[in-house]
Amino acid sequence: MSFQRITVESEKMGGVPCIRGLRIPVATVVDLFASGLSREEILKYYPDLEAEDITEALRFAAEAVRERELPLISEL
Repeated sequence: MSFQRITVESEKMGGVPCIRGLRIPVATVVDLFASGLSREEILKYYPDLEAEDITEALRFAAEAVRERELPLISEL
């Protein structure tokens, strides 16, 4: 899967995946969305973002989780 809007630059934000070379980490966008903010609210707080940036950030996060096993707490 390729990502056109996600950039990783070692000289920016310590190589953290960001949106289009901006200093807006993918994790920040995903966290805001997961916290219940709407796309419109996120775009209002970060006017440099575009709606497609949010979609790609969510796709990127889903792919990152798919790539590794995460320990889950089982019911006792």
